[in-house]
Amino acid sequence: MSAVITTSPLAGRVALVTGASSGIGEATAERVAALGAKVAVAARRKDNLDALVARIAAAGGTALALPLDVTDRDAVTAAAEQITDQLGRVDLVFNNAGVQLISSIEDLQVDDWQRQIDLNITGVMNVIGAFVPHLTDAAVAGDPADLITTSSIAATRVLEKFSIYSGTKAYVSQLTRLLRVELGRKMVRVATIEPGMVDTELPDHVTDPDASTLMADLIHDIDVLSPADVAETVAFIASMPRHVNLTEITILPTAQAV
Repeated sequence: MSAVITTSPLAGRVALVTGASSGIGEATAERVAALGAKVAVAARRKDNLDALVARIAAAGGTALALPLDVTDRDAVTAAAEQITDQLGRVDLVFNNAGVQLISSIEDLQVDDWQRQIDLNITGVMNVIGAFVPHLTDAAVAGDPADLITTSSIAATRVLEKFSIYSGTKAYVSQLTRLLRVELGRKMVRVATIEPGMVDTELPDHVTDPDASTLMADLIHDIDVLSPADVAETVAFIASMPRHVNLTEITILPTAQAV
């Protein structure tokens, strides 16, 4: 994707990106760093994070690797302190870590259900709990403050075999609407991105053959989104003037019908 933003609107800001070891998180970390932010990148795969930090540094940016499981509340809280000590107060949170495990409800893949709930809901809440105080402090100081969360079009569309995943993303989308009521008054912008089909490794985690075929066919048949497309959208939201909040953005491949 060609860059839409050509200046450095995020200079002086400190960002956290979760789920940064691949896909949307990785692309967003590189993009916000290129636009001037210092960025902490969090995920479980340390080797991927180290490689990402090295690329950002080679391009002239500043990044901090945080090997982290966001389902561990104490670890997320400790990470918030580490970022503050090494980069400064976080004023941009991209709450992006998530997993997609698709199956029929009758298959009773209860471990997959719980894994999605733990990461897509509990992990999101742990990040919110650790970083909302940082965002409100930034807003009090008169600085931009952004809480941007990755949801999905599955939050609102009825897709066969997506029940648990869709339920977790519906939680995220509705939660952010409610948080906007509370935090918007305090000048903290709360936004949600609901992507359609993105060419990431998420479909690789799907074990149901029908769902895997559906996703593979979409990637083969249409020009799906790239992680860079979503990253540019995140950067655009965060680059808006402080009094402007782009609250909910659905981003789809032009040819995607469902």
